[in-house]
Amino acid sequence: ALDAGYEAISILTSVDKPDGEIKKIYEECKNIPIYLGDDEVLKELAGYALTGGVLAAMRRKPLPGLEEIIKGKSRIAVMENVQNPSNVGSIFRSAAAMRIEALILTFDSSDPLYRRSERVSMGTVFQIPWTKINKDTDYLKVLSDNGFASVAMALSDDSVSIDDPRIKQGRKIAIILGNEGYGLKEETIKRSDYVAKIPMNLIVDSLNV
Repeated sequence: ALDAGYEAISILTSVDKPDGEIKKIYEECKNIPIYLGDDEVLKELAGYALTGGVLAAMRRKPLPGLEEIIKGKSRIAVMENVQNPSNVGSIFRSAAAMRIEALILTFDSSDPLYRRSERVSMGTVFQIPWTKINKDTDYLKVLSDNGFASVAMALSDDSVSIDDPRIKQGRKIAIILGNEGYGLKEETIKRSDYVAKIPMNLIVDSLNV
């Protein structure tokens, strides 16, 4: 988070003799309060045991606009009403592995900076550019106007495989992932340039979202 430019407000820690990475954090945050507590006491705080002994309060960064975040990008992903924080974190981590350049979340998706999302993402929520759009944003139109081909991931009868050569021909691709329960909105599927699915064993129909 520090490397990504987030501003720390204060630190709560049980580490009084820092070395290595923690020492670097302390040096970078020398102008803010650092509160020291007993490890056994601090472990009573929810989530503290997962932090490696250092917990920080930080300011959020202003989110960029949709057109700003997709500028110069060629491969992005959209989360439409993905509500589970673990799924949001997992998508960020997978996106980092697959060289997705930016992530867009609709207004009703879970917050990537929720503690569980951060943890599951292994910190990639701080590394991949992302933004959240409001309810009135027609993101499909904005993507189309900026040269993106939209690929709706859906279990439709007319779905094509993700390795369909027609999808690969597109220079700019926006992969759209839907809700855990009912998937993408019907309107999103109808308006997308392609509808695709991952070939799977018949026992399972999707990878959660």
